[in-house]
Amino acid sequence: MSDSAPEARPSSPSPGRGRLLRILDPALWIAVLALAFAGWQWYEGLGEATGLREETAAKLAAAGAEARLAAEQAREAVVAVQARLAALESRLAGSESQKVALEALGQELARNRDDWAYAEIEQSLFIASHQLSLAGNVKAALTALQTADARLQRMDRPQLAPLRKAIHRDIERLKAAPHVDTLAISARLDALIAQVDKLPLAMEARAQPEPQPAASGAADPGAWARFWNDVWAELAQLVRVQRMDPPDAVLLAPSHAFFLRENLKLRLIGARLALLSRDAASYKADLKAARDWLNRYFSARDNSVAHALATLRNLHDAAVGIDAPEIGATLDAMRNLRAARERGR
Repeated sequence: MSDSAPEARPSSPSPGRGRLLRILDPALWIAVLALAFAGWQWYEGLGEATGLREETAAKLAAAGAEARLAAEQAREAVVAVQARLAALESRLAGSESQKVALEALGQELARNRDDWAYAEIEQSLFIASHQLSLAGNVKAALTALQTADARLQRMDRPQLAPLRKAIHRDIERLKAAPHVDTLAISARLDALIAQVDKLPLAMEARAQPEPQPAASGAADPGAWARFWNDVWAELAQLVRVQRMDPPDAVLLAPSHAFFLRENLKLRLIGARLALLSRDAASYKADLKAARDWLNRYFSARDNSVAHALATLRNLHDAAVGIDAPEIGATLDAMRNLRAARERGR
């Protein structure tokens, strides 16, 4: 039919829409690709993150185990250090107690050392006093005082100055005092005592026989004459007549001679004792008696007797009755020092 509606035709896109579709198609593909790439990246990142998380967890677990091991070792080390510290503290406490004990012992030893030093000094002073008062031995007393002064000098204490001054004064007084060598005199007396038994008695001295002139040109006696001469010589030995020299020598029995020598020794020993006690009268009396006995009973012509007489004469003339100075000031200073030390304790 002519008046029928026109046949429907497919509508064709418009030119603007076509251009838009042509423009959007690459962008869409790019977007799809970008989205796919992003998804792929996200997936890859998710895998890496998972692996990293697992690796991190493993590392953290290992680190935790190491940390626990280190902590256990540290705890054990702390326990060991604490034990050692406790041992050191106990040893330190023991050392402190030992230190206190050693300090107390040192103080005690120092006090004992001072006590010993003062005791030795006091003993030296007493020896000097005894040597002067009993034996009159100035040399020995001077040596004792010098020993005490040397010990005081080594101690070097101000409180010892008065005692040292007193000792110095007494040392100067002893140096100026006359000296009697009692040791040398005693030695000479001992030598005389040892020689007494060897001195010959006067009655034992014999005159030298006068030489008989030899007969010249005498005829040889016969056998009977020689026999009678020998018999006469033997009979002459039974009785001996000799001239004493000196003629007034005292005759002594053997027992009396023994007691004479012993009494002479006692006289010399008494002289030595009198020398040590500074008894000049007894000393000279004993020496005089000994010299008289030597002159009366012993042979003065013998060299040993003459030497003994000369020795007795020299010893008799020696001065032994010298008054030795005293050291009372030094002893008083020592007593004052000892009293001060006792008050200071």
